Amino acid sequence: MAKLYFNYSTMNAGKSTTLLQSSFNYQERGMRPFLFTAALDDRYGVGKIASRIGLQADASLFTPQTDLLKAVEEELETGPVDCVMVDEAQFLTRDQVFQLTEITDKLKIPVLTYGLRTDFQGNLFEGSQYLLAWADELRELKTICHCGKKATMVIRVDADGKPAKEGAQKEIGGNDRYIALCRLHFKESVYS
Repeated sequence: MAKLYFNYSTMNAGKSTTLLQSSFNYQERGMRPFLFTAALDDRYGVGKIASRIGLQADASLFTPQTDLLKAVEEELETGPVDCVMVDEAQFLTRDQVFQLTEITDKLKIPVLTYGLRTDFQGNLFEGSQYLLAWADELRELKTICHCGKKATMVIRVDADGKPAKEGAQKEIGGNDRYIALCRLHFKESVYS
């Protein structure tokens, strides 16, 4: 039975690494995964999913205008699709998450999504909000705060390393711009 999965976490929990490992597992068994990544994030090259430990794979790009259901249906014309995997799933729109449910429910293809739950201000991303509501299974990937507690939040820092309290929700960056923290240290950074 096909399901829609949302694998979520803060930065640096290994979301992309886990996606790439899952993709490899499908391929190793002679199956064909279809990968998507956000066009917004081109840090590692256009159409690339890359992990901090050096793994990478080519992927189809999605923008807010991309019809994911149509893209998968077109891909099915070239051969079987055994799984759909989406990196940077927080950047999906409500309509795109609905399209992923259609891929699961009507095309009977499992969909594995990977993304952040909240932004640097503690607010849900649109894609994450609807994945949390509509996914069949939620899986939290864990990482730790500098204090050793589980990190559940992320802050954005400026060039001087000070927490940013304002700004656009979507701003691409890595360890130079974002720090994963537990809720206590998130509140101390953002609200003090």
